[in-house]
Amino acid sequence: MGAVTVDRLSFRYQPAAGEVLKNISFTVEKGEIVALLGLSGCGKSTICQCLGGIIPHLLGGEMTGRVLVNGKDTKDHKVAQLALEVGLVFQDPDTQLFLPTVEDEIAFAPENLCLPVEEVAARVNNVLELLGINDLRHANPNNLSGGQKHLVAMGAVLALDPGVLVLDEAMAQLDRDAKRKINDILCDLRRRGKTILIVEHDLETVSIADRVLILENGLLIRDGQASGVLGEREFLIRHKLKFEEEPGMDRWGL
Repeated sequence: MGAVTVDRLSFRYQPAAGEVLKNISFTVEKGEIVALLGLSGCGKSTICQCLGGIIPHLLGGEMTGRVLVNGKDTKDHKVAQLALEVGLVFQDPDTQLFLPTVEDEIAFAPENLCLPVEEVAARVNNVLELLGINDLRHANPNNLSGGQKHLVAMGAVLALDPGVLVLDEAMAQLDRDAKRKINDILCDLRRRGKTILIVEHDLETVSIADRVLILENGLLIRDGQASGVLGEREFLIRHKLKFEEEPGMDRWGL
């Protein structure tokens, strides 16, 4: 069984509304980086919410099929329980950061698990070292750059040591250097056995992925090795994931 198994997943937000997800099935193996691509409104973020148990426990709606994370059916486990299995990092880090220092942010979740003080301190130190932000330990997150805020938000999630990390367009507003740094960290996490799902618009950003999934209008229309899918120029252009090139430039993304 994979680290993530989505089995015939369908979802609609209201009984009378159309389906946002339509009979989606895929598996993500342990230690794999998978990119989830598609136009806005195709259902990418809805899948992320299903993985974290936000759907169906917090948002409700009508869900059929199964979502398993590390063998746990998300229907049968509360969001707080699933946070130990899957960590969600969203596009706007300000929605996840609310404490006065970076150290406090990273310590918050393990402290709420009532872990011993020594264990909390060890987790904070390990995360700060992993992300290369030890110099920001006592900084106020509100005063950080966008890239630094994203690293802190990721650190707050990694402090719970989840096996699966989901980035829901978490790099959408970062510059190229910040994206490159986060990609280096993601590759390091893969080497450490983490499973990573990246929801992104920028095709260059997801070049580190092992596999690519493409959604369109709630349907999974492509599941293949990244090296193959990202090289299918005509397919990507046809589905508006890559623009026609103009002289002297290659326009990736949406």
